[in-house]
Amino acid sequence: MLVAAAVCPAPPLLVPDVAAGAAAELGDARTACSDALAVLAASRPDLLVVVGAAAEGGGYDQGTPGSFAGFGVDLTVTLGEPPSGRATGDTLPTSLAVGGWLLGQARWAAAPVAGVAVAEDLPPSGCGLLGADLGRSADRVAMLVLGDGSACRTLKAPGYLDERAAGFDAAAARALAAADTAALAAIDPEVAAELQAAGRAPWQVLAGAAEGAGLAGRLLYDAAPYGVGYFVATWA
Repeated sequence: MLVAAAVCPAPPLLVPDVAAGAAAELGDARTACSDALAVLAASRPDLLVVVGAAAEGGGYDQGTPGSFAGFGVDLTVTLGEPPSGRATGDTLPTSLAVGGWLLGQARWAAAPVAGVAVAEDLPPSGCGLLGADLGRSADRVAMLVLGDGSACRTLKAPGYLDERAAGFDAAAARALAAADTAALAAIDPEVAAELQAAGRAPWQVLAGAAEGAGLAGRLLYDAAPYGVGYFVATWA
């Protein structure tokens, strides 16, 4: 059963080594993520499932490495502490690599870790079914859900300005703040894709996992640096 969740953004710029001189611009977001991870640890989970979007879906074992070399930084992280002190498995997609970095910063040791990449084009129904399965994967499940809002909030945003973006992100923020599973499940995948909202599929996996769990939400961070909607929320 899902007992807690943390929603965090997944931009590589969240990692100071990648952001370099611009690292301070996401300082508040990092602080909020740290606070959200503390909520997960306090929930005493039996398992932490880290969920993020990727081109293809798949599962990743604890200790799987992820690299930021593609962003010009010689930095490798792992998804939780590697078994026997060694990294194992395939290379993490970027969203889960950011999750691995967050876990490393938090010195996560509260529970075993598993990673799940959700295909960016997985339909809402599939996301809900996947989430329901993950929610049943242990007696006490916590989830770290990684994903961004619209990348079309300003003229300089990665997706340029789309007038629908602000309203889309405002609705997402309300749903995350209220732990509103129905609102998250109802997000239109076509609109989300047009607005380059990479969080749509992971959020809908969370909605499936949290259905009937009776969790209360709290929004810790809501901003759009670089024209991209970033949210940090906790459900507990």
